[in-house]
Amino acid sequence: MIGLVLAAGAGRRLRPDTDALPKALLPVHGPTTILDIALRNLAQVGVTEVAVVVGYAADAIRRQQATLQRRHQVTLTLIPNDRAEEWNNAYSLWLARELFAAGVLLLNGDTVHPVSVEQTLLRQRGPELLLAVDTGKPLADEEMKVRFDRTGQLTHIHKGLEPETAHGEYIGAALIEPAAAIGLAEALAATWRRDPGLYYEDGFQAYADRGGRVRGAPIGAVDWVEVDDHADLARARAILARAVSEAERSGAERPSGPSGSHSACRC
Repeated sequence: MIGLVLAAGAGRRLRPDTDALPKALLPVHGPTTILDIALRNLAQVGVTEVAVVVGYAADAIRRQQATLQRRHQVTLTLIPNDRAEEWNNAYSLWLARELFAAGVLLLNGDTVHPVSVEQTLLRQRGPELLLAVDTGKPLADEEMKVRFDRTGQLTHIHKGLEPETAHGEYIGAALIEPAAAIGLAEALAATWRRDPGLYYEDGFQAYADRGGRVRGAPIGAVDWVEVDDHADLARARAILARAVSEAERSGAERPSGPSGSHSACRC
């Protein structure tokens, strides 16, 4: 299985913090970045071969590639997206389509969540495409909402769903099984070619509409946040600070953190 992090977006709502950095390199606890958390989570579940789709400010990630590999004991491959500032992320995920045949644990590069999310996906694997879903969060207009039928099959995934009709929010983490490789690549290609401004979740919808088996995995009551703006970034920092504080109080073993430092955070 290969880890895949989408980190190509410009993060315009986070300027000036993202004037020279992609969102994935924003620090959320001391020097620990969103990308550090993603790579740490993947390594903790045994996924040490990781690809990162880069675009906006890609050189910032390239400069840290060797350091990130040493820090998290992973092998990183960078996949360039030269359309990242013009097109949406359906194209970013399609660029990584050759990896699908190996099985992919997909993470958005702007989401902070605990490793229990990856553990849940791996524990519940079976469907061709398995989505991590928060079934407890109150929903509004901005969330990527999902709806399933009585068998658990995805019927709708879209921000425009009426909150009261949705079963939860897709949090930006998914498991792509090898059986989905060809069909998902074709669905993503049809999606971005129809409209390059579409999300990869629109590709998931197209895959489900074509008969692909897409299910949801409830993540339980965990703290997580998608970092879109400065309020989200503040929340991510609060989540990390709280996790570190709780781990220190419980006397948990402290794993190695960035740059040879230590962090008790299990996010």
